[in-house]
Amino acid sequence: MDTDAALAGRLATDLEAGFPGLVEAHRDRVYTIALRLLGDRRDAEEVAQDALVRAFRAMQGYDRARIAALRLRPWLASIAVNLARNRRRRADDRRPPTQLEPLLDAGFDVASDGRRGPEHQADRRETQRELAVALLGLRPAVRAAVVLRHVDGLSVAETAEALGRPEGTIKAQVHRGLGELRAALETSPPPTPAPTSTRAARLMPALEAIR
Repeated sequence: MDTDAALAGRLATDLEAGFPGLVEAHRDRVYTIALRLLGDRRDAEEVAQDALVRAFRAMQGYDRARIAALRLRPWLASIAVNLARNRRRRADDRRPPTQLEPLLDAGFDVASDGRRGPEHQADRRETQRELAVALLGLRPAVRAAVVLRHVDGLSVAETAEALGRPEGTIKAQVHRGLGELRAALETSPPPTPAPTSTRAARLMPALEAIR
């Protein structure tokens, strides 16, 4: 896969020929950003498609030098965040996303103890949902910072660029958001009756990961 710098160069040389490469490289992450912000798959798909269309139309008005200089990851993230924000303002209700693999892989996971059977998978799905609900409970500005930094994997500088905020603000918002997630996981009631000790053991890796 091309690096973003190489991809931007291809887009600057021939936008129409290079754009399929941008779609291939970034459509999944743009969709993931929208899903984590909105919690609805259909809305996330529409936002992701709209973001890519908007990116193409924007570049049609750029000269070659400006396209070549684009930092595609934060630029596309910024478009997705703005579109998701506008869509969320028009919505009355949101459902939490059913998957949060990047967060789980980063440490928000159940204690496996070597288990790979149905019980482990059920615990993992339950943890995913609790994390999804907690994430959607964050204030929009804080949620966006957490999603771009810890789900999409942007650096602090890239997150700041995408959101148009100072790096110090991003660091503070991410720290606050992770703390609020941890507090939500510690205090939220289990979705189904379960022994407290069992639930605590299942959520402990998630709690430790965000201290």
